[in-house]
Amino acid sequence: MTTTDKINRRIKQIAPGEVFGYASLGLSADEVMAGAKALSRLTSKGIVKRARKGYYYKPKVSVFGEQKPREEALLGLYLYEDSRQTAYITGTRLYNRLGLTTQVPNSVRVASHDRQIKGRAGSVLVKPAKSYVKVTPDKIRYLEILDVMKDFNSIPDMQAKDGLAYLKKEIGRLKNDEIKKLVSYGILYPPKVRALLGAVLEDTKKEGHLKKLKASINPSSRYQFSITVKLLPTINLWNIE
Repeated sequence: MTTTDKINRRIKQIAPGEVFGYASLGLSADEVMAGAKALSRLTSKGIVKRARKGYYYKPKVSVFGEQKPREEALLGLYLYEDSRQTAYITGTRLYNRLGLTTQVPNSVRVASHDRQIKGRAGSVLVKPAKSYVKVTPDKIRYLEILDVMKDFNSIPDMQAKDGLAYLKKEIGRLKNDEIKKLVSYGILYPPKVRALLGAVLEDTKKEGHLKKLKASINPSSRYQFSITVKLLPTINLWNIE
């Protein structure tokens, strides 16, 4: 069976609208070049369309015309390298999903530790963001909590009480070994994040790892969050105002 025959056979099994790359076609290293040429021919015939470099989809046609793949599927292409997740969605799109803002941005921030991720996912512009920690799937829940702290003052429409309610709820449900991971990642964030993390941990009685956080911030610095003692009684212990 030729490489072209193999690709044609595999593509027939792929559902319209599903995004696929070379790995999905089961090509060996020796077949990739021939596979690229075969996909180029299929693209020129309109049998498949290019989603981004190295990724394609079969057009889905309905009574309303041709439909592109779901935005989530296209965004997913920016989150993985060689089937490993190395980036995650942050910024306003994340905070909307978490219920902290009602705003839906027309761009998406994708955070990576060592890549500047830019592009498009359908009509949505993909912009780069910095991850302070090397991204793996098991770390993302912690990084999302820390990102809320980092962007606390700039999350659109968010009231401080709602942001704190989210943080207290998420941190309050973490077990001791999970708190240890959160602190180890939080140490790599800016000082203001470490201060707010320490204040929330102390308020939620998760006090086992505060010494490391306290030692990492300047005792003479002040951190502006517009949070009152009524909302978070421990702010004075962490130079927050």
